[in-house]
Amino acid sequence: MLVLAAAAPLCRADDGYRLWLKYDQLGDSPQRTQYRAAAQFIAATGNAEVLKTAAAELQRGLQGLLGQPVPVVASAAGDTRRGIVLAIVPAAKVFGSPASLEGYRISTQGRNLTVMGRSGAGVLYGVYALLRQLQTSQPIAGLNLSSSPRIQYRLLNHWDNPNGTVERGYAGSSIWKWYELPQRLDPRYTDYARANASIGLNGVAINNVNASARYLTPEYLQKVKALAGVFRPYGIRVYLSVFWAAPKVIGGLKTADPLDPQVKQWWAAKSEEIYNAIPDFGGFLVKANSEGEPGPQDYGRTHADGANMLAAALGTHDGIVMWRAFVYKAGSSDRFKQAYEDFKPLDGQFAPKVLVQVKNGPIDFQSREPFHPLFGAMPKTPLVLEVQLTQEYLGFASHLVYVAPLIKECLDADTQTKGPGSTATKVVDGSLDQHRISGIAGVANIGTDRNWTGHPVGQANWYAFGRLAWDYTLTSAAIAAEWTKMTLTREPQAVATIVDVMAKSRDIYVRYTTPLGLHHIMGQSIHYGPEPWLAEAGRPDWTAVYYHKADSLGLGFDRTAAGSNALALYAPGVQKQWGDAKTCPLNYLLWFHHVGWKQPLSTGRTLWNELVTRYYTGTDSVAWMQRRWATVKPQVDAALFADVAARLQIQQREARWWRDACVLYFQTFSKQPIPAPFVPPTRTLAEVKSLVDLYQLK
Repeated sequence: MLVLAAAAPLCRADDGYRLWLKYDQLGDSPQRTQYRAAAQFIAATGNAEVLKTAAAELQRGLQGLLGQPVPVVASAAGDTRRGIVLAIVPAAKVFGSPASLEGYRISTQGRNLTVMGRSGAGVLYGVYALLRQLQTSQPIAGLNLSSSPRIQYRLLNHWDNPNGTVERGYAGSSIWKWYELPQRLDPRYTDYARANASIGLNGVAINNVNASARYLTPEYLQKVKALAGVFRPYGIRVYLSVFWAAPKVIGGLKTADPLDPQVKQWWAAKSEEIYNAIPDFGGFLVKANSEGEPGPQDYGRTHADGANMLAAALGTHDGIVMWRAFVYKAGSSDRFKQAYEDFKPLDGQFAPKVLVQVKNGPIDFQSREPFHPLFGAMPKTPLVLEVQLTQEYLGFASHLVYVAPLIKECLDADTQTKGPGSTATKVVDGSLDQHRISGIAGVANIGTDRNWTGHPVGQANWYAFGRLAWDYTLTSAAIAAEWTKMTLTREPQAVATIVDVMAKSRDIYVRYTTPLGLHHIMGQSIHYGPEPWLAEAGRPDWTAVYYHKADSLGLGFDRTAAGSNALALYAPGVQKQWGDAKTCPLNYLLWFHHVGWKQPLSTGRTLWNELVTRYYTGTDSVAWMQRRWATVKPQVDAALFADVAARLQIQQREARWWRDACVLYFQTFSKQPIPAPFVPPTRTLAEVKSLVDLYQLK
């Protein structure tokens, strides 16, 4: 019998380390009395490693929430008390029909509550679902809850480097301490695994897609093996981003041509070496022939040639290859079209173990993008949706931006490739084209900051990604409410206020940075702050003027047949809606049209007046966020409240910076006055430009 001491109430400030797994004692309530009566013991039937993890996590959560010991016993047989039974059972007993190995059912059977799954992982996910019920004060009497993941491979992608830095990381250094591994395992690794498992994630690509070949060396594979050993009890598999030229860099070969027999042999041998060390290794993630990275095109081969060679190297092992479609070439007339032009002709040429990983939009994780035209355009190829949780284009860790609405916007988009209702969701889960494998990936926002994500509300983006990866039918608001109750407060009015702020935060950010479909006008290199005047960079499509194309006539990138014709990449129904500036949603207007400054819009304002209105009202809305946050001060931990309040002050200052920079710059083209009732900026364009120089350290 295993018994842990009940968690003592915390007297210190909440540093955010426990994320949403805060098993603090529930206050006196009918629910707590009900929970206590129903959880007098835990019976774990079986010896599976992940099942033992489930029992330990349930015990930990119950003892903290209920404030009483809850023993784990081998069997519920003959026990007259009421308890919770964990069991791995055949599919028919769980769902009545075949279902995912990771699915679970929670139901009342006799006096006991039973958490069943077809695997230890399924039981573990059921345990976290049950704890979520308790943490959010939901009833458990007569509970009958079942769920299976809608997407098979649910991964975090870390852009972490061997030297401890994180590309586009804003929460400290990498959590992987490579110089300590494999001998020392930081306890943080286990807490990281707990957090991922609690939201249904089952895979981690641990290193940057701009990969180092070092990870494939025997020395580093032992380090990766040690991490895999920590993750395995939580149902999480390890994946590696690989450097395409590794056979040359560490293998001593003269080529990395995917059709060269020696290269094929090298990768096959390396795969065997990996699986000998890590039997449940998940597979490879590849960025190739993009932004200077080497790839098969260096040898006149296609992306399919490269991906299929790696798939063959995996042999009979249960692994996959995720090949990123983020490619673009210098000199292209429209970067929007590059991934489509490279990958659409390859549809049907990829091996069964290959998935093509596609960003949510066609440019690069902008604050709002139209859905990527590859969704629905490759019916013979399973596509992984890639979204960014780290806020590269969303104000880093300074701005409160909840990304669930952004993810939902892509998932819910109707590609219309097989008629109305052909949503991106159906592409990603494989149902539109009957693919047997499916995947979704989120670029992690995690670092060594004590609270993991820098901005405390950044935790909600990690949480929301996992919940949507498991069940994309959940609403952004419902997920925000769960996270708030589990992380910040259970007081109903405070929860409602926080959820309201979170739900509106992304739209607010778009309004004060890139309204009406403006995109890619942020600071050069570090991608922070406004720089719409940027006209010179290493290549044209790294400038801002390439995208907004402001001139004396108007603003916006013409992607109709009269311009780059990128709209032709979409299904006819989408083209019809977006191809006419009068019917194109205002949020996408300047993505597809060059619109005159004095052109009336559906709001009744001219383009110029609407642009200014959005910049000003977006900035004013940050002040609204500050006022709303101030009202929850009595219900939220003091240290955490002060942290968010301070960051909102930064956000307010930088929203004004964005507003003034963009309004003053675009005014040099529109030659229009700032419309009433808005007051013109008090600083000049030159003064605002000097701020960018400071941020860019020029």
